[in-house]
Amino acid sequence: MNIDLSAEATDYGNAARDAFKAAGGDQLIQSAEIEPSRRHEVLAPVFAELGAWDLDPRNSADELEAAAALCRSAGHWTVPYPVAERLARPVDLEADGLLVVAEHDPAGPVADLDLRWAAATLDGRRSIAAAHPSSEPPRTSGFVTRLDLEPVDHEGAGDIALGLVLPVWTLLGMLDRAMELTREHVLLREQFGRPLAKLQGVQFQLTDAEVERVGVEVLAKHALWSLQTGDPGALVDALALRLAAIEAAAVVFRIAHQLHGASGFCDETTLSWTSRYSLALRRLPLGLSATATALTDLTGRRGLPGIDDIGPGAIDAEVTS
Repeated sequence: MNIDLSAEATDYGNAARDAFKAAGGDQLIQSAEIEPSRRHEVLAPVFAELGAWDLDPRNSADELEAAAALCRSAGHWTVPYPVAERLARPVDLEADGLLVVAEHDPAGPVADLDLRWAAATLDGRRSIAAAHPSSEPPRTSGFVTRLDLEPVDHEGAGDIALGLVLPVWTLLGMLDRAMELTREHVLLREQFGRPLAKLQGVQFQLTDAEVERVGVEVLAKHALWSLQTGDPGALVDALALRLAAIEAAAVVFRIAHQLHGASGFCDETTLSWTSRYSLALRRLPLGLSATATALTDLTGRRGLPGIDDIGPGAIDAEVTS
């Protein structure tokens, strides 16, 4: 099992990060908050340059990894656009993107976008989704708006895992950035005549946050491998990844805000923007408790697969290879 991204996908993700930086970087989300209706217009040339919507993550392992890398780069800059949702678009419906939604009060971060959406619930029911006009400003809504669903079929089981995994890669990019910003902050700020980073308590907190971030990264790569191999447990892996990501995000952002102090909640600090716009990814389609319940319902008493499920022959092969 090799869960590392290919060199090509990594290079593509780096190119995407540079492209988003050149297009405005941190200013993208700030400008979108002021003029939300222009976010598609502003970002369309960037996605065209990257060939983002030419990626086919369903039928190519390489392109799936590239799509994940693109989502991570978008998260790094808090790009105000549903990148993961568009990359997860179904191939058999007339839709520009796919939203995995809750059964009750379906919603998605698609306000002020003139695009066609499909939606799928965890039980595989698919619909054509129409977004309501946004009733709240992005600052409080995170571009999330309610959806009206027109049922289509029950063929969405294959869509759900991909629709859950790619948004977590966006959230992973946000966790990357939160850690990066926090490291920079504690290296620059001084207390008692030395950088905050030299204090043992600060080092412990950073270590705790980094362990959480790395854990999500490993699980995110494993979930991609599960999708690539057509593993029947891909949906279980996707839900387990989402649950771990929500838990990790709470730890990472809590520690990042604590170490930034009051400035971490001010708009002059990039962390404030990253943290605020991570909330939609952490709450939709399901929050922490609902995700845990869905995972429990899906796995039942057998739990998550482990080494015993692989079989001794496969383990020996991995060890000797």
